[in-house]
Amino acid sequence: MVEEETSIYFHVPFCTKKCPYCHFYVIPNHKSFHQVLEDGLSLEWERQLPLLLGKKIISIYFGGGTPTLFVEGIKKILEKVGANFSLDCEITVEANPEDASLMLFETLRKLGVNRLSLGVQSLDDRSLETLERIHSAKKAEEAIFQAFRAGFENISIDLMYDLPNQTEASWNYSLSRLKDLPIHHLSLYNLTIEPHTSFYKRRDKLSFPSDQMSLQFLNRAIITLESLGLKRYEISAFGRPSIHNVGYWTSRPFLGFGPSAFSYWEEKRFRNCANLQRYTRSLKMRKSSVDFEEKLPYPQNLREKIAVQLRLLDGIDANLPEEILKTLEPLINQNLLVRKNGRIFLSETGLLFHDTVASQIV
Repeated sequence: MVEEETSIYFHVPFCTKKCPYCHFYVIPNHKSFHQVLEDGLSLEWERQLPLLLGKKIISIYFGGGTPTLFVEGIKKILEKVGANFSLDCEITVEANPEDASLMLFETLRKLGVNRLSLGVQSLDDRSLETLERIHSAKKAEEAIFQAFRAGFENISIDLMYDLPNQTEASWNYSLSRLKDLPIHHLSLYNLTIEPHTSFYKRRDKLSFPSDQMSLQFLNRAIITLESLGLKRYEISAFGRPSIHNVGYWTSRPFLGFGPSAFSYWEEKRFRNCANLQRYTRSLKMRKSSVDFEEKLPYPQNLREKIAVQLRLLDGIDANLPEEILKTLEPLINQNLLVRKNGRIFLSETGLLFHDTVASQIV
């Protein structure tokens, strides 16, 4: 019997400082909170463990927040989870450059972590100041080299564009620094102003690049990254595909642990409450920590899967129900989608307007 592949996500909400663009659930890094999270994760793991019987865990991801502020907790989690994941499991931990050290990364490697995702965001100090990051460009580059020296052979970094007052010179400088760095993957994001963030409250006072400039930033990044061998495989991802993230785009089932963590299991999406104390208290009282869940009926569920999977450049299998193909046909006629060799995928234009494509599909 072939085991079904699945993934696991752990949310570590601790941060020393919340960035002005961050819309995730994060809280101050008080040591008193660490035990609360450990207790909650342990209880939730025991509760969900029966769901994983007969499953093959092929990726584990520690996100946040700043998971490297919770190294002892990560150690305990991996010890508890260890008997349930495959030997070739991709284990990712997010880290920030300001916390980086050779000792930290060597510790993570010894725990079995084999992929590191560094929140670099920019390699230009002016942009880092705009983002109110507390690391410098030099520190970011040092962190990447420390991770490489610690034995990481799968290093991913994040870069952001469309920043307030960002110039072409600033963006080109960040891109020019990449050629000297031992990275294997890059996630490219344009800044979006989300509600309940500091930037959102100040949005009327911020000056952003024009749409034309934004397109120039994107095209310059694509050319640069592919020239470095970091091939684009998803709208915002370049290089060695992340097993974990590809799972999100292909509807692989996953369980999320921790406050605010999402899960997708047996066609149902659900989310834990975004409050550490309430999350752990619910589990201690043997109650559900979930505060949202939905299961889309057919064909809405298939439409959503298609819209998400189209983020991948190789697209989707064109062998689809006729009612779905009728929905896609106008998008093909508008040159937003291309049908070729039994696949349907975003055109060059469609890659720029995925949100539009997705809204018409869903």
